[in-house]
Amino acid sequence: MREAKLVFVAIFMVAISATYGQVAINKDGTPPDSSAILDLNSTSGGFLPPRMTLSQRDSIPNPGQALIVYCTDCGTYGQLQLYNGTKWTDLLGGPAETNVPTVFNPSTGRYWMALNLGASHIADSSRDTAAYGDLYQWGRLDDGHQLRTSPTTLVLSGSDIPGHDKFIMVTNQPYDWRDPQNVNLWQGVSGTNNPCPSGYRIPTRAEWDAERFSWSTNDADGAFNSALKLTLAGNRSVINGDIGSVGAFGNYWVSEITGSYSYYLEIGTSTGVYGTYRGYGSSVRCIKD
Repeated sequence: MREAKLVFVAIFMVAISATYGQVAINKDGTPPDSSAILDLNSTSGGFLPPRMTLSQRDSIPNPGQALIVYCTDCGTYGQLQLYNGTKWTDLLGGPAETNVPTVFNPSTGRYWMALNLGASHIADSSRDTAAYGDLYQWGRLDDGHQLRTSPTTLVLSGSDIPGHDKFIMVTNQPYDWRDPQNVNLWQGVSGTNNPCPSGYRIPTRAEWDAERFSWSTNDADGAFNSALKLTLAGNRSVINGDIGSVGAFGNYWVSEITGSYSYYLEIGTSTGVYGTYRGYGSSVRCIKD
């Protein structure tokens, strides 16, 4: 009998859909509103959208524009999110929350990731090795090359995606892993090869300057005592692939370029933003868009 009732309901719903192109789901037989293709009506229950983790959401192949899901581990309490055809947003079109630990600097009004890309936790000190994280070549995606133990190669890449996990060493100018150079990598939250989580991007020179000018001192102590708790993670040589300056300096990439170089923030006995070869391996700290 139960199966028969279910079949009847299914046929009835199809008949409504075929006759009117509309569906009403309720307990009192109220017809759908003339403006709605689907009209849900209840005083004792609500609408439950698909519920999934951030990882599951990002695994949806080719999400359609206006697709709605509830991300269970996004933000502090989860968030209802919409795909606008380009990226996931909140229902008002603002940045979608992620499950990334964030910090806020009230002096600049900006939200940042609370740890370096690849770090296992927020730093306990400027020389907390577990908080050093990975060392990226400027403009590359997170393909494994950024790991401190990744293998090396002397073969340059002719495209934006090398297609392997090797740190590319270079022995001549302009010391870039890509030949020819591409100045358009890492530009903005939707930029090519952006390694940051959804809604985050590589900071600009002005954004790094605003942060360091808000620190109590213009050195490694000020960098760690700030909201960002930056570490002295060192860097990786583009010439021989060796990691050096660990515990002495921290180098953090900037999205902008200067000639054949790219900018980076250096912290140590002082701090400043300088230009360097794009083939070097440096830390990445993402800023919320």
